[in-house]
Amino acid sequence: MNNQQNQKKEPSFFISILPVILTIIILSFSILVLEIDIHIPLVIGAIIASIIAVVFLGSKWKDIEQGIVESIMSTMQAMLILAVVGSLIGSWIIGGIVPTLIYYGLQILSPTFFLVASVILCSIVSLATGSSWTTAGTVGIALIGVAQGLNIPTGLAAGAIISGAYFGDKLSPLSDTTNLAPGVAGANLFDHIKHMLFTTSISYGITLVIFAIIGFKFAGQQLDTSSINELLTVISENYTISPVLLLVPVAVIVMVALKVPALPGLIAGIALGCICALTFQNASLFGVFDSMMYGVTSETGNAMVDELLTRGGMQGMMWTISLIMCALTFGGVLEKTGMLCCIAEKLLGLAKKTGSLILVTVVSCLFINILAGDQYLAIALPGKMYKDEYKKRGLAPRNLSRALEDSGTVTSALIPWNTCGATMSTFLGVPTATYFMYCFFNILSPIVSVIAGYTGFTIMKLEDDPSAEEYKGKKATA
Repeated sequence: MNNQQNQKKEPSFFISILPVILTIIILSFSILVLEIDIHIPLVIGAIIASIIAVVFLGSKWKDIEQGIVESIMSTMQAMLILAVVGSLIGSWIIGGIVPTLIYYGLQILSPTFFLVASVILCSIVSLATGSSWTTAGTVGIALIGVAQGLNIPTGLAAGAIISGAYFGDKLSPLSDTTNLAPGVAGANLFDHIKHMLFTTSISYGITLVIFAIIGFKFAGQQLDTSSINELLTVISENYTISPVLLLVPVAVIVMVALKVPALPGLIAGIALGCICALTFQNASLFGVFDSMMYGVTSETGNAMVDELLTRGGMQGMMWTISLIMCALTFGGVLEKTGMLCCIAEKLLGLAKKTGSLILVTVVSCLFINILAGDQYLAIALPGKMYKDEYKKRGLAPRNLSRALEDSGTVTSALIPWNTCGATMSTFLGVPTATYFMYCFFNILSPIVSVIAGYTGFTIMKLEDDPSAEEYKGKKATA
């Protein structure tokens, strides 16, 4: 009798959705009414989910705590990268690298093709580095500065930057999500990338056309050349500007392209930034270390330059890292207690055909991105839950891996409390609510993926997948 009482119960759909609804209410009230940070509301959501799990499901706190720790540990590398990028930004500002990028960008780019050029530039950088975070934290910051100088809304510029950054992140074999998606789906990495090209190229092409059309709206505008000249003067008076400094970001891109791991590559970028600060900018050793830890506080007297260049530092990333930990705490409770699986399985009951199965996959990824606040969970959980269903229906694993990336990876940047949304907002200095409507690539990708599912466009059957012999063998044996 005691064993039956102590046995953990499987959550019902109502029990699973209850903490989700309550947390969404708390989050909405906190953001819209109290106008406070969402860290504590997420923790309260985790507490509510834990209480429900203990009282109604018989879960043990020790197991829930283990789930929280495992959830946080699963993205520890991402948080380490975030902290390192904070130091990278600080060292690149004090070293004059970011100011140099802005300085030359202001002279080269024009309002007419700035948005398209930003998408393409960020696409190239993220393809080479495999990181949307690194792209936004370096080139993205410079492009935001150029946009301000060209009188282009920062939300629009951030949308172009993020669209390009996630295009490369999604297709680069160096990207963690590009490796994670086929890993959980059972697909080959390069088959996965090749299969993504169909839907990704359509979304990317439409994105470029939209930004090109929007760019023409700025073509007839008179540039405030006096304002730009003032920015150029202020930057050149406070920093030594040299084309040599452009070799630093090029070196980082080359290192990562040569498969140097992300952390060593970024640390090398910090070292190069520090050397530039000591040699080109005549910064003190104390100033260099201080910028790496606490960031740079610009005091040029120009409000726009000061706002742009006051950022960076490891401590400057702690707000975002703490938000990630709070979001993963909530997601860890839901995952460990089986609540996320219950909700996803309920959705799977609605998937009758291939199109609806892909729709359910896409919705599940978006759902977990919103609830758990982490793109890795948004890829891993649906991948594990739907892997057998795709095989059962005779669909090649690459269909699942593509759907995971078309939704789980790209939509993460559109959610303020998601690890990626918080990171993009922190790096670019633009609120998620301001830029998300302009992230056309991120919005179009899941839509195109679903359309492909319903039309059968590029949907590969398991029997036609040369890389899935093991699955065909198991199917034949069965």
